[in-house]
Amino acid sequence: MMENERWILPDGIDEVLPQEAQVVESKRRELLDLYRSWGYDYVIPPFVEFLDSLLTGTGSDLDLNTFKLTDQMSGRLMGIRADITPQAARIDANRIQAQHPTRLCYLGTVLHTRSDGFAGTRSPLQIGAELYGHCGIESDIEILRLMMETLNKTGVEDVYLDLGHVGVFKGLAEQAGLNKRQETELFDALQRKALAEIETLLASFDIAEEPAAMLLRLGELNGDKALSQAREELKQASPKVIEALDYLQAVADQIAQWLPDVPVHFDLAELRGYHFHTGVVFAAFVPGNGKEIARGGRYDAIGSVFGRGRPATGFSTDLKNLIRVAQPELQITDEMVIFAPASEDPALTQEIARLRGEGHRVISALPGQSGGAAEMGCQQQLQWLDGRWQLISV
Repeated sequence: MMENERWILPDGIDEVLPQEAQVVESKRRELLDLYRSWGYDYVIPPFVEFLDSLLTGTGSDLDLNTFKLTDQMSGRLMGIRADITPQAARIDANRIQAQHPTRLCYLGTVLHTRSDGFAGTRSPLQIGAELYGHCGIESDIEILRLMMETLNKTGVEDVYLDLGHVGVFKGLAEQAGLNKRQETELFDALQRKALAEIETLLASFDIAEEPAAMLLRLGELNGDKALSQAREELKQASPKVIEALDYLQAVADQIAQWLPDVPVHFDLAELRGYHFHTGVVFAAFVPGNGKEIARGGRYDAIGSVFGRGRPATGFSTDLKNLIRVAQPELQITDEMVIFAPASEDPALTQEIARLRGEGHRVISALPGQSGGAAEMGCQQQLQWLDGRWQLISV
């Protein structure tokens, strides 16, 4: 490696420099206080865990996105977390073990092997909230409202929602009698909206004409009118599919009540987290960004592998990404910084302590340093005047 390349970071790994880091930290505190006001308790899961615990019940998607290493003490495989949600589920199931609904929130860095998540980064600062122990639209709506409040607090504007339900595809695949291989191949094509490939696959599966036609149509059912179209075009679907469509309609009705100014689109072939989620899924988008900026949904099945199969719903986002897509004024901090000269005067030390105690930022000069108050971005400085230390403008 060349001398001037030693400080290059790996692709998808970023660092947050002082001004943006100050904004991120301010929003971190504000959001965790918001979650607490809604009754969510803060947890700090470990950055690494044994692999069999970290990936249990999450499917192959998270497995491929997880860095693995060998624990030198036990010889067992460990994983660097790629998602905090399964860790929160483990904490609810094994450590808290409450019978009443449990609300947990978290914030921490996760690491991905590939840049396929929020904003293409491999090191998101994941923040989110999870609600365990309630199965119903009320808890899904609470989580969705909290996600939207998170975006509002960080200054993100012009948000629209995408809604889906994994039960639609699962129900149609079951009705068509697809085996595991066929379901996986069709799932992959649906994610890419590859309609010609979907038609070819369905023809090769040798399934009944009616289920095949509904699965083919699924790839085109997206947009603000998709739900009403689905009710007409999937009316011969199984009761499981109809139930999923009814649930989506109920969610949309609740959003219209609680979030009347938020546009809602439907995408019935959107299957993010298909092997993880069990019901409604949702994502927030803003114009000009191809990837979602926040996402969530119901994942009732995950807790059973930890001994308690409680209902669960939640959302997560990347706080660093939210700051970067928010309004420009979030990037600007108008903070008064005070410069103190290098001196051993006890009166100066006392005055610096008083100012810091009041919440001011005071930078003490070092003897012989280069640059002074102006060079260090200070607006005021302490100076000895009329027998005491006073603040003057720089």
